[in-house]
Amino acid sequence: MKILITEFMDIKCVEMLKLNFDVTVDHDLSTNIDELKKIINSFDALIVRNKTQVNKKVLEKAHNLKFVGRLGVGLDNIDTEYCKNHNIHVQPATGMNANSVAEYVINASLTLLKNIPLMHQETLMANWPRTSITSRELKGKTIGLLGFGLIAKKVSILAKVFDVKIIAYDPYLDPSVGNQFDTKLHDINDVFRMSDIISIHLPLNEDTRNLLNYSAFKKMLKHPVIINSSRGSIVNEEDLIRAYDEKLISGFALDVYNAEPVPKSFLDKIKNNTNCLLTPHVAGVTEESNIRVSDFIANAVKEFFNL
Repeated sequence: MKILITEFMDIKCVEMLKLNFDVTVDHDLSTNIDELKKIINSFDALIVRNKTQVNKKVLEKAHNLKFVGRLGVGLDNIDTEYCKNHNIHVQPATGMNANSVAEYVINASLTLLKNIPLMHQETLMANWPRTSITSRELKGKTIGLLGFGLIAKKVSILAKVFDVKIIAYDPYLDPSVGNQFDTKLHDINDVFRMSDIISIHLPLNEDTRNLLNYSAFKKMLKHPVIINSSRGSIVNEEDLIRAYDEKLISGFALDVYNAEPVPKSFLDKIKNNTNCLLTPHVAGVTEESNIRVSDFIANAVKEFFNL
């Protein structure tokens, strides 16, 4: 059995797979789709993260492919419908990076409420913004979660330490689910209206694409901070910058983007005095989560092939 790994995986897990499989590791293939199409037919299993586009054009060449392992959760870079129709098993590492993402959300909430990016920039410029820039506590605030899956639930648990109110929007859940986490499920417009912090935990699909647009930002009465560690295209980036400039929101943290790496055209719109955090799609990538995710997928491969 032959396995192709196109993105980073914990080295110990790669070595473990090599005990039972013929393993090829080539990170360049994550962006070289033409080369991937040329060689994919030789492999029984493919292991990727979010960069490798496992689309129909690739899968049509993968006549021997039986397993696709996703070192993470989101599957929007994999044509799951094609895989389903052609007997290719798709295995995400569900839950393995949830702690890391939840910690990111709490960290971003604290950082943006306290205007740390602005204070850092001013202090770096030899100014002393001790009274000119204000700071707020997380205690007593309302966090609105768009989506209430595993990661959002972990956010709600961590946030309770700070004595906050948690509300959520999730059209696929019975409202009683929130009761287990002292979280009330609301209509999305209520979440926009009531939240000091809005954190996104939704999959990307036609219903969620551009969900946070200018119209949505205008409904946000408490000028919240926006945190997106889910999928970039859920937030309309042009409207986000406009909303910040018009003080409809008070800050934002983006770990995911419409295009990755982030194009300079977007970065040029962000000023030095913008209260924001920009990170390179790493909310779920810590040393610990990488080991968990890699170990989970490595064992899933072995179990799938009965080894």
